[in-house]
Amino acid sequence: MNSLDGVMVIGLTGQTGAGKSTVSQIFVANGFQLIDADAISHHIVKRGSHCLADLRECFSDAILRPYGELDRQMLASIAFSDRQKLETLNTIMYPYIMGEILRMIHRFSQQNQKLILLDAPTLFESRADDFCDVILSVVADAPIRQARIMKRDGISEQAALRRMNAQLTEEFFREHSDIILENNAGLKELSNSAQELAVKLIRYYQAKFGVLV
Repeated sequence: MNSLDGVMVIGLTGQTGAGKSTVSQIFVANGFQLIDADAISHHIVKRGSHCLADLRECFSDAILRPYGELDRQMLASIAFSDRQKLETLNTIMYPYIMGEILRMIHRFSQQNQKLILLDAPTLFESRADDFCDVILSVVADAPIRQARIMKRDGISEQAALRRMNAQLTEEFFREHSDIILENNAGLKELSNSAQELAVKLIRYYQAKFGVLV
């Protein structure tokens, strides 16, 4: 749980292909300030960064494009092919990601923005759940998620399965989350559920801190 007075951080996570991005958009539309861990992960590996230098030292120049930028597709193909390599990748990147998340939480708090949505696919693995007051996970059946991932990322069935298998299980998300949203019915149903939940959490915040947002 975060230690900033008057701040409520909602940790949004879940299975790849489950529809987390849709939920994130609904919460932002309701006034939550977004911290996008995926966007942070892109920022911290820009050319010349300390994180990219650490990755290069571990995975060699094979992960670099001709002009010194990270070849994310190559890095993903290496990391997702071997669980130990994936753990190494996470060990390198998570401290950089966590540091930026903390800075953004403090920045929003100083700007009197007290409702924060932390959108983080690896919320639990990175221990970012320690910053959260409420953890919300989005899940969906495996065949549905696989089809969405293949269409979204333009990858093969096997590549989609590797990404799915590299994640935590649905049982883990259900056991370690405060709220679960299921996305097997469709986009409209998920959007309606997310809207209802966002309103409930805003009312909870108002009741807890006695303020209007």
